[in-house]
Amino acid sequence: MGEKSLENFIDRAGRRGLGFFINVCTDKIKSLNELIPIVRRLKDEGKRIVFTNGCFDLIHAGHTRLLNMARSQGDCLIVALNTDDSIRKIKGEKRPLLDQGQRGYIVASFEPVNFVLYFDEETPDAVIRQIQPDVLVKGGEYNMDEVVGRQNVWDSGGKVTIVNPVEGLSTTTVIEDIVQRFSNKK
Repeated sequence: MGEKSLENFIDRAGRRGLGFFINVCTDKIKSLNELIPIVRRLKDEGKRIVFTNGCFDLIHAGHTRLLNMARSQGDCLIVALNTDDSIRKIKGEKRPLLDQGQRGYIVASFEPVNFVLYFDEETPDAVIRQIQPDVLVKGGEYNMDEVVGRQNVWDSGGKVTIVNPVEGLSTTTVIEDIVQRFSNKK
């Protein structure tokens, strides 16, 4: 965002108050049916669509690194978030820590993110097939053969990228650290 754009943004935000920020974030959250025609239009305009997904349950530096690196690979970043039910199937009954409404709002508030959508399945394969991103970005300690949707993206001429995690940092390690620090209060 250029200096003049930033000044205009701050000026508009000041006039509209907090409601402006809330609307900007919630306007980024779309259903798959709402997003498909937007993606088609952007592709028709020659825009490069980037897709990533995850739980984004407890935001940490690894998440922000992933989002920034993903956005740098194209013109529009779509983040697919697992629903609460999907996370419980994958991670167990104690997760997520934050409900999908909060997680969606938080992820949508990040500048690199253009759109957020929720998916209820354990993997985003069906969403990837419908969005047909130009670039699929996955964070974490995955091997290429573990990346869901990679073949679909390759078959359509796209690229798949794995962003290495920040060493020693994951939502699970953050939770474990919190539990350890606060379970023996003195």
